[in-house]
Amino acid sequence: MAEIPNIKKRGEIKRIGVLTSGGDAPGMNPAIRAVTRSGIHKGLEVFGVMNGYQGMIEGNIVPLTSDDVSGILQKGGTILKTARSKDFRTEEGRAKAYKNLMKLEIDALVVIGGDGSFMGASIFSKEYDIPVVGIPGTIDNDMYGTEYTLGYDTAMNTVIDAVDKIKDTASSHGRIFFVEVMGREAGLLALSSGIACGAEAIIIPEADEGDKDLQKYLKNYKKKKNSGIVMVAEGDKAGGALKLAERVTSDYPDLDVRVSILGHMQRGGNPTGTDRVIATQMGVAAVEALLDDQKSIMIGYVNSKITHVPFNKTVKANRPIDHDLLDIQKALNKW
Repeated sequence: MAEIPNIKKRGEIKRIGVLTSGGDAPGMNPAIRAVTRSGIHKGLEVFGVMNGYQGMIEGNIVPLTSDDVSGILQKGGTILKTARSKDFRTEEGRAKAYKNLMKLEIDALVVIGGDGSFMGASIFSKEYDIPVVGIPGTIDNDMYGTEYTLGYDTAMNTVIDAVDKIKDTASSHGRIFFVEVMGREAGLLALSSGIACGAEAIIIPEADEGDKDLQKYLKNYKKKKNSGIVMVAEGDKAGGALKLAERVTSDYPDLDVRVSILGHMQRGGNPTGTDRVIATQMGVAAVEALLDDQKSIMIGYVNSKITHVPFNKTVKANRPIDHDLLDIQKALNKW
């Protein structure tokens, strides 16, 4: 059993920490900036935790000033760095993290990340009665309780830009391109970008009909088109774009098939205006929530309004896809 440090009684919040955890996403830097500057505006001292929860365990925590976050609004990635911490999953690791916060008299935390980050935050908050507020940052846009997660809009535009270029060469050579985008368990990025790019078929883990649509498209391919785009989420049941392309090449040897895996380029790039604005709103809302004595909640965004969602709800379920979008895609692609 871990040695449990003395738990400080909660009082007035004077110092807050902010960290980024899990996969990086465009919009994290604008959120860090908003938390820092709004916190300072409210009379708080703000500290940045480097390298996510692992940095909290190692005591890698630095004070943040308004100047420290100057010029980061337009930058992708995260100036605080990020990491996945196995140590934080243990009682010993969380005890070390808490001791390091107490050394600096940090009263509350803002965690920017996904559901795994929020699960850790929820456990930590319960163990040590420390207020934690989360800001959803993931390009998958799969968090329950919010219509929008930071990085999604930028990632979708990155995919659109790449696929528009791929379509040029596909058309020139009469090829079918299988384009794989991120989304191990969630296909919203593939679905939305596929519609935006006019993909002939979209394969995502949440829907089985994508493979049927693909077969219909391939059977009518020679009659209708000389090129095409098939958008594939990396977590689809068939095993991703490479496996799908291998199967299609075997079944239709006369077709010219290529694969393009966009990979981590989707996480990079300057955040779009949408990501910057919503990140700023969420960062300010997170500070206000802490000062309003909120804890163990995620800042959500629904119907263009800020909302509060308990961690225990957002970590138990993924946001479902809108099946109406699949119907739209089918209606616009009559093969």
